[in-house]
Amino acid sequence: MFCFVDHYEPQWGKNISIEQERARVDRWLYEYPEVARKFKDADGHPPKHSFFYPEEEYRREHLDKIAYICAQGFGEIEVHLHHHDDTSENLRNTLNRFTETLHENHGAFCRNPESGHLEYAFIHGNWCLNNSRPDGKLCGVNDELIILKETGCFVDMTFPSAPSDTQPAFANEIYYAKDNPGHPNSHNVGKPVERNGEPWGDLMLITGPLALNWRRLKKKIFPQIENSDIRGNMPPTADRIDLWMNTQISVKNKEDWLFVKVHTHGTQEESMDTLLGEPFADMCRYLENKYNDGKKYKLHYVSAREMYNIVKAAEADVQGEPGDYRDFIIPKPEYKVADIFKEELKHKA
Repeated sequence: MFCFVDHYEPQWGKNISIEQERARVDRWLYEYPEVARKFKDADGHPPKHSFFYPEEEYRREHLDKIAYICAQGFGEIEVHLHHHDDTSENLRNTLNRFTETLHENHGAFCRNPESGHLEYAFIHGNWCLNNSRPDGKLCGVNDELIILKETGCFVDMTFPSAPSDTQPAFANEIYYAKDNPGHPNSHNVGKPVERNGEPWGDLMLITGPLALNWRRLKKKIFPQIENSDIRGNMPPTADRIDLWMNTQISVKNKEDWLFVKVHTHGTQEESMDTLLGEPFADMCRYLENKYNDGKKYKLHYVSAREMYNIVKAAEADVQGEPGDYRDFIIPKPEYKVADIFKEELKHKA
């Protein structure tokens, strides 16, 4: 299961104009579907980009374009948040308001019929989930896991963050964390998700690969930290892909289903040629050639939501192919397409 998580920030940087924001989003609107549609996994699905959009950067015109990409089957919208010196009440209101906005305007998420909440995946800006920075900056909420759960969040995909000091002790794991209200960094410990196990605590965390890359040495001595970050100067090369696979991230006692979650900051100009060009295409070719032979490996391109669903299916010890469980618990959203895109969608259909 291969998932691409994007800290998607059109306003990244200083003194960014609206024209530059639009240019960044437009590259994804026009270029990503073109490169992604060239590739298919074992189920016939193209690569899927999970756009974790920051609440504090919301612009309807940008999300209209991202929703159009998602409506074509190339991705899904999820929640990203940067905040500082926040309060529990304000965080709760922010998450409820933002998810309702994304649902009402763009069709993101589905509503849980029992709780009434929209269900979403989450990443924390600056890696500071649950106030995990030692200096207490860039969050401020010690019961963040509880608030995420109570507002409809079903999984966190923030980590790994090494070499940041926000990196939790749990690495290369899919695990449950339980909040300890009044204390920061509760997700530093937890319980692995396991086959025939039960949910525990407040929130599931799916972490991405974290390793040492001995083929890339600093000062010809020290191995680089492989933290599954993709950017212009860190393209997704074959040696890195093999390292991701070798971390063997899985549900405990279900080691034949492997989960690889990588991340990026997709609106930074220095990275877009990598994410929208040949380095991305080379990554897909390598994945499909080496890890989709139909015998030892079957490749499944998944969104963040689909990855969570397949983890839950593994926990339930279901039978069959993992790709059969993309919508196991959390259903697929129906994205709203802005009028300017509807004719183009009809033409492509």
